[in-house]
Amino acid sequence: MTDTARMPRARRKETATAPPGRMRRALGTHWYAWTMVAPVVLVIGVIIGYPLVRGLYLSLTDANEANVERHIGMNHIPATYRFTGLENYTEILGDDVFWGRLGWTVLWTVACVGLTFTIGLTLANLLNRTLRGRTFYRLALILPWAIPAFVSVFTWRLLYNEKNGLLNKVLAGGGIDAVPWLNDPTWAKLSVIAVNVWLGVPFMLVALLGGLQSIPGELYEAAEMDGAGAWQRFRNITLPGLRGVSSTVILLSTIWTFNMFPVIYLLTRGGPGDATEILVTYAYRLSFVDSPRDFAGSAAWGVLILLLLSLIAVVYRRSLRKQGEVW
Repeated sequence: MTDTARMPRARRKETATAPPGRMRRALGTHWYAWTMVAPVVLVIGVIIGYPLVRGLYLSLTDANEANVERHIGMNHIPATYRFTGLENYTEILGDDVFWGRLGWTVLWTVACVGLTFTIGLTLANLLNRTLRGRTFYRLALILPWAIPAFVSVFTWRLLYNEKNGLLNKVLAGGGIDAVPWLNDPTWAKLSVIAVNVWLGVPFMLVALLGGLQSIPGELYEAAEMDGAGAWQRFRNITLPGLRGVSSTVILLSTIWTFNMFPVIYLLTRGGPGDATEILVTYAYRLSFVDSPRDFAGSAAWGVLILLLLSLIAVVYRRSLRKQGEVW
């Protein structure tokens, strides 16, 4: 007979309704920490939770500029939009516009993250060595991270100017025709990728350089004494040693790049035409640029973006966990 069966009925009932022992101990031991964290959780819940729930609700309606609640002078016009269920989602998923934007967004994200990680890892390896002027090089390469993103983007916009930009003047000095950096769909895509990589390399550099400095130097010395070459040391020591750091920065960079609104909007506004428009800029255009402004459609696009990023994060973490079990 089990211990639970031997218990009196009243005690069994008390045990069944009591909170789990682990949570009870945590609340009893760390009550002060929970008290200090509670205001922050409350504020975050109001700032993030309410807009998220509100956006989810609007995505299930037909709300637009003409039927939402508004005030005109002293007159109050009540909201007249209605609940439509999943109509917005079925319309978006059945439209080629969504799939076209999604394809370019995925290509943009993969290209930017791949180039940023490769360049950042290369520079981190170079700066991890003892060389003259290393501090100056580190500061120079981190500088783009210290400049506000919108300032950097506007500077690049001036450099990309087809008639008066510095890049085309340099090309003209070599006898090369001016390049329509932002006026041709292909060149515009390459241009926005280049700017985003330029902005993202410092973050990768700092994170990966910190990871490299945490790898014990004795491992490299032992491998070199055993006759391992530079590539073997990099593959068998550096990459495994950076696995924890690289998995985190790749995931963060993917989320940031997928939603990188400033670079696209400030540099090309999604143009020429809609060649460089990603999901988040199109959602913004529906809600703030097009007339009448489609609040419900924009909210539905936002919810789909959130679901896609959540799916990416879950799949990525699971693949890392499986790789960790194999390794």
